[in-house]
Amino acid sequence: MSTPSPAPKFPVSLAANPKLSSWARFTDEGQVAISPGKVEIGQGIVTALAQIAADELDVDIGRIQMIRASTARSPNEGVTSGSLSIQQSGRALRQVCAEVRQLFLVAASERLGVDASHLDVNDGTISGPGNVRTSYWELAGEVSLDRDATPGAPAKLAATRGVAGHSVQRVDIPDKVFARPRFIHDRALPGMLHGCVLRPDISGARLTGLDEAAARAVPGLVAIARDGGFAGVVAETEAAAESALKALRKGATWSAGEPLPDEDDLAGFLRSQPVETSIIDTRTSAGASKPARTVRRQYTRPYIAHASIAPSCAMAQWDGDRVHIWTHSQGVYLLRADLAIVLKLPAESIIVEHTEGAGCYGHNAADDVALDAVLLARAAGRPVRVQWSRHDEMAHAPFGAAMAIEIEADLDADNEILGWRHAIWSNGHAARPGRAAQPALLAATEIANPYPRMISSNPPAANGGGGDRNAVPLYDLPAWTITSHRLLTMPVRTSALRTLGGQGNVFAIESLLDEIAALRGEDPIEFRLRHLRDERAKDVIRAAARRAQWKPQKRTGVGHGVGFARYKNTGAYCAAIAEIEGADDVRVKRLTLAVDVGEVINPDGVINQIEGGAIQATSWVLKERVRFDRTHITSTAWTDYPILTFSEVPAVDVEIIQRPEIEPVGAGEAAPGPVTAAIANAVFDCLGVRVRDLPITRDRIIAAMELAS
Repeated sequence: MSTPSPAPKFPVSLAANPKLSSWARFTDEGQVAISPGKVEIGQGIVTALAQIAADELDVDIGRIQMIRASTARSPNEGVTSGSLSIQQSGRALRQVCAEVRQLFLVAASERLGVDASHLDVNDGTISGPGNVRTSYWELAGEVSLDRDATPGAPAKLAATRGVAGHSVQRVDIPDKVFARPRFIHDRALPGMLHGCVLRPDISGARLTGLDEAAARAVPGLVAIARDGGFAGVVAETEAAAESALKALRKGATWSAGEPLPDEDDLAGFLRSQPVETSIIDTRTSAGASKPARTVRRQYTRPYIAHASIAPSCAMAQWDGDRVHIWTHSQGVYLLRADLAIVLKLPAESIIVEHTEGAGCYGHNAADDVALDAVLLARAAGRPVRVQWSRHDEMAHAPFGAAMAIEIEADLDADNEILGWRHAIWSNGHAARPGRAAQPALLAATEIANPYPRMISSNPPAANGGGGDRNAVPLYDLPAWTITSHRLLTMPVRTSALRTLGGQGNVFAIESLLDEIAALRGEDPIEFRLRHLRDERAKDVIRAAARRAQWKPQKRTGVGHGVGFARYKNTGAYCAAIAEIEGADDVRVKRLTLAVDVGEVINPDGVINQIEGGAIQATSWVLKERVRFDRTHITSTAWTDYPILTFSEVPAVDVEIIQRPEIEPVGAGEAAPGPVTAAIANAVFDCLGVRVRDLPITRDRIIAAMELAS
C-alpha cells in the first residue's frame, strides 16, 4: 500500500489570511489592486511583490496597483521585519495570483466555449482558438474572490516567469526623485494642528508638576494635553507648538531619574546584571582529546541608534469614539493592538494606516509617536500631526542593544579547533508593540494609570532568535555550547535594530576564526572553506574572493579581511571582502560581496539591499555609538552621534549567485554581519592589532596597540 502524498501547505501568511479578495482584486480602471500586509520602508519590497503578482497573473506590471497596508483592508501579516517579506508575502501572493488566474481561465472557458487548457493570458486579456477573447476585467463580475484559497494552485515554473528575475524599476522611486508627497512627513489633513510632547532630559524621570501659564500665552496655542506624566501641546503651526513646548518645559518639575550604566564599562555592566540564561545549542564530540590550549576572547558592541534621516512622525484624527492613525509603523495590526489596550477601545474602532517614512532600520519611534498623536488629537478635538525632534528621536526611541560576547576555543597542538563555547550578555532585541498583554509604547508608561516599561525579550529560535541570532556557527566544529544571558533590567531602552544580535555574533565568530587561522599560518579563506560542508556557503566565499582577487600583494597601510554568515542560519548567504587603509584612523576603501538569496526577484533590488546593509555596517563599525553619562543620553544630535558621511562611503561591488530553482529569501539583513567582521579582520591585516570593541575608532586602535605591546 503506497503512502499518500502529504497535503500541500499554505505559505504562512496565506494560512493566516486565506481570503483571496484580501490580497487581490480587479478595479474598474483596468488595474489589479494588490494588498500585501507588508510595508515599504525603503527596501523596495512593493516592487518585488508587484513583479510576483504580474508574473502569475500575466499582466503588465504597470497594471499592478500596490495598496498600502491598513487595518481597514489588508491581510494581517504581523510586522515587516527580519528579511521575511519575500518569504512570507511573496510566497502568499504567488499562490493567490496563481489561483486567481486559474479561476478566471475557468470562467473564460465557460463564456467562450473553449477548453481552459487552450486559453492563454496576455496582459490580462484571455484569448483562444478562433480569435475568441475576453479579459479579467470583463469577467470580474462573474468571478467572486470572496473565497478562501485552496492549497496547491500551480504557480509558474521559474523558467517561464517573465518579470521576476529582472531589474524592474522600483515603483516608489519616481515620487521620491521628483519630490511628490509620499512620505508621512509631507502629508496634511484638512484642519490639521501640530503637536509636541514634553519629555524629561533625565533618564527615567517622571513629570511631577507643571506650570502651564507661559505656554498658554504663546500665540496659536490650541490645547495643552495632560494625562498623569504625559503632557503635550497642540498649536495651529509647528513653530507655535515648538514655542509652546519650550515655555511648558520651563514650568515642569521632574522626579529623580534612574541611573544609567558606565558607558566606558558596558561589558562590566552587562555581565553584572540579573539575567535569564538559556542554552541555545550544544554539540558534543565522542572521544574528544584534551586541548593543548584554550583561547578566550571578549567582543563588545555599544548601543546603536536607528539614526534615520527623518525623525518619526504620525497623524491622528478622532471621530467620536473612533480614531484613524497614519504612521510609518512596521506593523499596523500590532500597533493597533497596543492602542486598543491604552485607549480601552475595541480594535475595530481603530484604523491604523501605513504611510511611508524616510528610512527605517527596525523598531524606532514610529509607534511611540503614533500614540502621542492620538492622545493630543483627543485633547484638541481636531486632527493632529506630531513629528518628533531630532533630540527626542535620539534620546527616547529604542536603541539596538549593547552586547558582550565571550568565546572560548579549545585548540590542539596544531591549533585545530576541538571545542567552542560562545556566551552572550545582552538586553533582549525586541520590544515591539502588540506582542504582549501590556503595551510597549512610550506614552503608555507616562499616563495617569501607567503601564510598566516592557523589558525587551528575544524572538524564539524558530524566528531567528534575538541576542543569540547567528550565534550557532555554520562551521563544522567538533563540539560547541552556545549560551544566551538576557538581561532582566533595562536602564537603556532597547528593541529591534537591523540584524538584531546577528551583527555582534558574526563579528565575534569571524574575528576569532581569523585569529585562529593566523595562529596556524593558514589563509583565512582556506581555513573557512575547510570547516564548511554547505556548498552554497562555500560558493559565496569563493565568489567574493574571486571578485576581490584575493589576496593582493601586501602593501603598507592597506589591509584585507573576510567575513561570512548565512543570515539567521536559514536565510541569505553572504560573504564580504574588505579593503581598508589604516594608520591611526581606518578608512574602508572597497567592499566586495557575494550573496545567494535563492531565486532573485529583482536583481537590482537585491544589490540595493546588500549595498545599503554594507554601508550602514561600515558606519556602525567605524563611528556609531550611543553616548550617555550617568543621568541622560548625550548623543542627541548629529555632532554627538556621527554617522558615515557621503565622502566616506566605500565602493561596494556585489555579485549575485542566481539559484532560480530555490525558494527566495530576503536580502535586507544579510550584509551587516559579514561586513563588520571583514572590516575588523582587515584592520588586523593592516595594523597587526585586534580591536574587539566596536566601534573601531582611533582611541580603540591606540588602546589595542598599547595592550599588544
